[in-house]
Formats: sequence, C-alpha cells, structure tokens
Amino acid sequence: MVKNYSRQPAVPAKSCFACGDDLRVHYKNTFEAGAAIRGLGLKAAQSYLQDVLDHKRCVPFRRYTGHVGRATQAKEFGVTQGRWPEKSVRILQGLLKNLEANAEAKGLEIDNLYLWHVQVNRAAKGRRRTYRAHGRIGPYLSSNCHVEIICTEKAENVPKAALKA
Repeated sequence: MVKNYSRQPAVPAKSCFACGDDLRVHYKNTFEAGAAIRGLGLKAAQSYLQDVLDHKRCVPFRRYTGHVGRATQAKEFGVTQGRWPEKSVRILQGLLKNLEANAEAKGLEIDNLYLWHVQVNRAAKGRRRTYRAHGRIGPYLSSNCHVEIICTEKAENVPKAALKA
C-alpha cells in the first residue's frame, strides 16, 4: 500500500518517512509533543523524548491549554503550562525508531537528519458506551490520531560568492 503524505520534500532521495495511522493515543497530547520535536535533529528528538519520560523536561502546551497545570520546566520554552504525556511520547519514540531504521536502509547519515515535517491529525473516534443512572447510556469516546513524520538531511552550507567590483 502506498502512503500519501501531506508534504513532499525537495529531495526525496535525501529523506525518509514514517507514519502511524489510527493510533490509540490522545490527540491533544500527541499534537503538543509532535510540535515540541518539530525541527529538532533526529538524535536530539530521541533524547528529548527520553528526558520527558524521565520527567527531566516537559512538553510545552501552547494550543490545547485548557485544564493544563503549570510546570516550572516549561520556562525553557517561554510558556507556563506543560505536561509529561507518557503514552504519546512512547508512540513518538517508536515512530522515531522506525524513521531511523528507514534512514539506515536508505543509506542516509543519521547525524545529519532533522525532523522536517511532523504532523498530527485527528482520526475517527473510538466509540464505546458507559451505563448511567435510570437506564440511560452515554457515549465513551476516545480521541485517536494519525501521525506522519518526514526526516531530511541538512544541506551543506555553500559560502556566498563575493561580488566583483
């Protein structure tokens, strides 16, 4: 099956892809964790996520801030609210491991890779039911998500040519 990604890198030969479809993790937490690792190097993102699991650093919450407590560790990112979403972080760690394996299979330099594109989309809600008082039934929905990550090699810097007088 061919995966269709929302963006295509400029040089596909220097890029690798990973995606997780219909993941059973909370969308909002995964969105914020994905935003936190976007633009980082592959190794830096892996170490950051491990620090989040160890509660050494937090994931800053910028968009979905309702009922999110304040965390001192969020000062590093210039915000006051943060969390340590363990389940979302473990899912992203698995995707980064998959991404690293794909890069090795393609023969890319792991140390020069950075996360060029990280996107988290809502998926269809998981529907269950909960039983309420007086014989009623209420919905018990889960907020699932799709994640796609594209990693590219950094281009070498070419010095600008001097202007001739």
